[in-house]
Amino acid sequence: MKRLIQSFRNAFRGVATVFRTERNMRIHLTFTVLVIIFGWILRISITEWLLCLLCFGLVFTAEMVNTAIENVVDLVSPQQNKLAGKAKDMAAGAVLVSAIISACIGLIIFIPKLWAFILSLFVS
Repeated sequence: MKRLIQSFRNAFRGVATVFRTERNMRIHLTFTVLVIIFGWILRISITEWLLCLLCFGLVFTAEMVNTAIENVVDLVSPQQNKLAGKAKDMAAGAVLVSAIISACIGLIIFIPKLWAFILSLFVS
């Protein structure tokens, strides 16, 4: 049981570290908070919330894996290396792809609701 508790402590420490040290993670968190606020204001459905939660998890996970890969690559290859650079670029690309897909999902969810909200301001 002690090992399990220690594993969770280590994992939470990793999450805290990435939020504290990685600017991009804080940017993702800012967008997450904005989506939550707009989702609440625009009363998105349970299904839409679930999609948003999956997107949050996808982007946060991709950013954390990217950070881990960058740290390991920097550790094993402190000097410039073409393969090390490719590995880091691919990891960063994974974050970019997850963020783009998440943004597309967000636009599909929020554009019609924002449009309806804006129209209701002029029609009522």
